[in-house]
Amino acid sequence: MGIPSYPAPLERLRAIMLRRWWLVSGLLWLTVAPLSLWSLRPEIAQLRQYFTWATVRLGLAYNRPAALGLGLCVGLTVALLVAESRYMLWGMTTAERQRLERLRDRIAAQGPSHPLWKQIYHD
Repeated sequence: MGIPSYPAPLERLRAIMLRRWWLVSGLLWLTVAPLSLWSLRPEIAQLRQYFTWATVRLGLAYNRPAALGLGLCVGLTVALLVAESRYMLWGMTTAERQRLERLRDRIAAQGPSHPLWKQIYHD
């Protein structure tokens, strides 16, 4: 059971969009995650001495910005992994395919002046 085959421009466009989302996720991990962990320094120091799940829960409950930042990083990464796994197993959903086809058609209508034109229609 392999990945279903789609027209080349659609596959390229999907790959470009996926790379962009991974770039966003990477930037979040490089910026938001360290800031969130930095604000959890006292809780991390306490956890190093004596680890309990209650300390983890209370540390995140009373430090909302850190919890939201780490949740955003983890959530986007898990969402990307689930979406890619779903694509590998079952292919694109109808909605995803229609969205990419509309985007492909807009790029084709604009022609070579669109920034993604060369990446999608290079053959």
